[in-house]
Amino acid sequence: MSIADVLSAAADRYGPAIAIEDGCGTRTFTELSDRAHALAGGLRRLGIAAGSRVVVLLGNSIAAVEVDLALAIGGFVRVSLNPRVGPMDWERVVHDCEPDVLVVDPRIDGATEFAARMTTSTVITVGGTTSTGPSLDEVAAGGAGRLAMPTPEPDSLCALHYSSGTTGVPKGAQRTHANRLASLGAMRDQVLAGTLGGAEPAVFLHAGPVIHTSGLFVLPFVEAGGRQVLLDHVGPAGLIDAVEAHSATHTALVPTVIARLLDFDDARLSVMRRMRMLAYAGAPMPVEHIRQAYQRITPNLVQYYGMVEAIPPLTVLTAADHRRGVCENADVLGSVGRACPESAIEFRGHGVTVADGEIGELVVAGPAVSPGYHNAGTRTDLGKSHVDGCLYSGDLGYRDPDGYIHLTGRSKDMIITGGYNVYPREVEEAISAIPGVDDVVVVGLPDEMWGQRIVAAYTSAAEAGVDDAVVLAESRTRLPDYKRPKAAHRVDRLPLTALGKVDRAAAAELLVALVRAAS
Repeated sequence: MSIADVLSAAADRYGPAIAIEDGCGTRTFTELSDRAHALAGGLRRLGIAAGSRVVVLLGNSIAAVEVDLALAIGGFVRVSLNPRVGPMDWERVVHDCEPDVLVVDPRIDGATEFAARMTTSTVITVGGTTSTGPSLDEVAAGGAGRLAMPTPEPDSLCALHYSSGTTGVPKGAQRTHANRLASLGAMRDQVLAGTLGGAEPAVFLHAGPVIHTSGLFVLPFVEAGGRQVLLDHVGPAGLIDAVEAHSATHTALVPTVIARLLDFDDARLSVMRRMRMLAYAGAPMPVEHIRQAYQRITPNLVQYYGMVEAIPPLTVLTAADHRRGVCENADVLGSVGRACPESAIEFRGHGVTVADGEIGELVVAGPAVSPGYHNAGTRTDLGKSHVDGCLYSGDLGYRDPDGYIHLTGRSKDMIITGGYNVYPREVEEAISAIPGVDDVVVVGLPDEMWGQRIVAAYTSAAEAGVDDAVVLAESRTRLPDYKRPKAAHRVDRLPLTALGKVDRAAAAELLVALVRAAS
């Protein structure tokens, strides 16, 4: 089976039914298949070879889904850029992957200037016209007639998924066609199990970025003949309205959004009771929030866990597990569920497997695991996370006697805030660049809304004229919103280890005390 097979089979089976829609239009299953195949053929006729890297800068839209499917069909390697992080991060990714093609929506802030600085031979525009290259419609027109293309090999690359390294330099996890098809099967059989049938059509609401966790549902819903609705920049109130307007049955959210939904009264939330599945992922959710979401939003909650280096889902906490956790055993709600059948998960410490109940580093093998990082041979900041087909995740945790996986923390210093991964070093470097700031340390403190909130401690000479307000104001000009500290505290000195390095654990304790004193 290939992604082209999934799309063609859906077109044959569900043809005239609506497959996807956004604020500007719709595509039937037949139209979606024809368009994706035409785009793939059009890229080939432009001279773009299979295996070429294609950078994509698009918001949630029909075009984003069409391009994604076309690149998979044509054997190209997709590199998606997040519109919200801005040109600095985009350019870091481009520098690392050296793409052959850019597909861009000029309406995204900063996108036109970014495209003008690109050195790629081909720039394709969506939703607007520029003089830099053909439009997406022109590419599709050039590929009319379905150019015959070989099916990509299962171990060939279909994407590079970038996340920041420990230094803040993006690292691209390689994702193969086999990885993506493994995710399709696990999402269908584990996360969506038993929710796609019935008299009422299944409707998935893409409230989050389709390039992020929401995109994992694209292929399962294409395969099942469900309708997908793409929302762009919608808040919690707009999400509730969209559930009602589109008769949505499924969605996936980060815990931060679920926490904000809980601010509405029960009458406003009542429309959410129709959801057959509300999935959450990307960050831990407080157990109390899970209980409230179960009681006030929908009992049909599903949690899944994975990472860019091992495509989700690796584990699933099913709706039945949530019922058990709420009604019988609250400890279940503190887990990320049980391992999916295809994922071999164990915990290791000091090179050996630890017994159930003992904490170790989560190590996973199986078809979900990435083959490695792009440019791994030329970089020194990636660590040794891939060894003999196993991924050492950096997550610490244990398996309980009932088989539930519990994560207790990170072996590294990454902060997860609002479903996004933030490495302290990048934030620290930005704050250190503020005139008058001497030393800085950034940690993640627990936060009911965001999972973690970024807090900074810094030192500065009294005569430098730097205070907490200056640090926060400067951070707003230097960092994307989700990387900015929520609070900053000037201290006389930072706690150091015996080796003269900043003691992050002690710094976190210090910041907790400072936050309490300030409240």
